[in-house]
Amino acid sequence: MPLTKSAPAPAPEAASAPAPAPAAEAELRASDADRDRIADILREALAEGRLQPEEHAERIDAVYRAKTLGELEPLVRDLPTAPTRGAASASARDAESEWPRSLPESENLMAVFGGATRKGRWRVRRRTNALAVFGGIEIDLTEALFEQQEIVIHVVAAFGGVEIKVPENVSLRGSGAGILGGFDVTAYEAQDPDAPVIHVTGFAVFGGVEAKPKRGKRLKNLRA
Repeated sequence: MPLTKSAPAPAPEAASAPAPAPAAEAELRASDADRDRIADILREALAEGRLQPEEHAERIDAVYRAKTLGELEPLVRDLPTAPTRGAASASARDAESEWPRSLPESENLMAVFGGATRKGRWRVRRRTNALAVFGGIEIDLTEALFEQQEIVIHVVAAFGGVEIKVPENVSLRGSGAGILGGFDVTAYEAQDPDAPVIHVTGFAVFGGVEAKPKRGKRLKNLRA
């Protein structure tokens, strides 16, 4: 009697690779909105006297250098208005409401083998990005309208230059780097705690960035 051959057993299915674990909240990349939220809380703490001007300046510089949420949250951990992720504190929202936000959040200026200028009576955005490559950019804020209190100007100058002029009665801070070039920001703290604060960040490679108050130019209405 002939023997029958049994069918071969099916090969076991290859185990699927486990799904990657989601990134921890502290490791998530921070957005510009996240940085602005923390900056608003620090400004409120300065106005209430919880932070000294030097502490406020140090923390604000750290805010705009932060890459992740985990770097941002410790900056407001010791303040009563420290927020949970994605929700601003009531005081920060109240302060924000005092500054109308009718314009887009950012504006871009570019000069490549040429020049670009922003001056006169213009409305300053919360963030201005300036890129100068073999060219020059002039940003004159002495007659500008400030609709936000915290202003960031992020500059990249490669074989080019960017000049920033500000009124004498606003705060000016800088946290940039010159790589075979110059990054010169004349830091100044305004006496009025409600005055606009301008942060100049970025870097210059074989180029130059200069930001300083323009003598004799002052904002008559800080919230014009």
